[in-house]
Amino acid sequence: MLNKQELSRWNVPAFGTILTGDALAMLRTLPDQSVHCCVTSPPYWGLRDYGVLGQIGLESSPQKYVAALMSIFHEVHRVLRADGTLWLNLGDSYIGYHGNKNAHGSAAPSDKNGYRENMRPTSVGADGLKNKDMAGIPWRVAFALQDAGWYLRCDVIWAKPNPMPESVQDRPTRAHEYLFLFSKSERYYYDHEAVREPSAAPSRKGNAYTGGRSFDNSTDAVRDSHGNAPQGDIRAVKRHSVRPGIDVKGGNQGMGKMTYPLYTRNRRSVWSVATHPFPDAHFATFPPDLIRPCVLAGCPAGGVVLDPFFGAGTVGVACVEEERRYLGIEINPDYVAIAKRRIGQARPKGPQPLSLLDMGVA
Repeated sequence: MLNKQELSRWNVPAFGTILTGDALAMLRTLPDQSVHCCVTSPPYWGLRDYGVLGQIGLESSPQKYVAALMSIFHEVHRVLRADGTLWLNLGDSYIGYHGNKNAHGSAAPSDKNGYRENMRPTSVGADGLKNKDMAGIPWRVAFALQDAGWYLRCDVIWAKPNPMPESVQDRPTRAHEYLFLFSKSERYYYDHEAVREPSAAPSRKGNAYTGGRSFDNSTDAVRDSHGNAPQGDIRAVKRHSVRPGIDVKGGNQGMGKMTYPLYTRNRRSVWSVATHPFPDAHFATFPPDLIRPCVLAGCPAGGVVLDPFFGAGTVGVACVEEERRYLGIEINPDYVAIAKRRIGQARPKGPQPLSLLDMGVA
């Protein structure tokens, strides 16, 4: 069992721990308000059998699946700090007979390769769903979390340039999933500077507050108080802004000067991230480029990122690289071994890489 004293001993930027066991049972051993953010992707409903008794995703209806997840995220809410956030990736499912149109309900097995080895119920009729209905799982979960007290702050669209091919001819091929941003409180930690994205150069010179530097309209270069251009491409704009998460009780959160690279903008809500094949046994993994902005925006350097569905450990890899601490929970020991191997190969982007022992995976 982990307690606050044990968590406080994590004094290495990218140190992490993996707990092997049921997510709900392991979460209940964690102390209140002990992690900065949660970045996770639960098993999608009705799609895969990960080979472990008690796994989430094989429920007989969307309603039962949502209820199972609500128990998990009730505990996540408890262990998050008051200024913490939850980044939740979910894909959707379709209802269908899958090649056996004479069978109905749970008696109709799937014949699609890899889907519970020809044993998945179709769930036709569950919660009033019809054959060929989209189940609407991501939004069912999102609204349930909102009803439970979470703040639903954003629905990020994960646009896939290389989606999984589909043989359908009566609807578009699905090429996106959802990544929801939830917060525990009205005011929360969100480092928007860390995840700004490139923007096109302006067609005309705009006003810029440069704080002690002057903006050279002829060269687009930021110059110091003596009029000298700095070395290298370090053009920036400084302005006053409010940093969410400084005071979770409301009020003035602290005005401060922030330095932005020129030609950047606040991150938009559509992220184009290609999927990557994974050679090991785990069917689906986060692309690291999808996780990285969540870790950078949701957790300060040295903070703790929780993933209660750790899988192949991509959240842990991103945390090591970005010098955050990770706390993963995974029910399948085989995936824990895969995660430890992947994390052991990761290195911080900073100048001093950590040893395997320091990263808790030796």
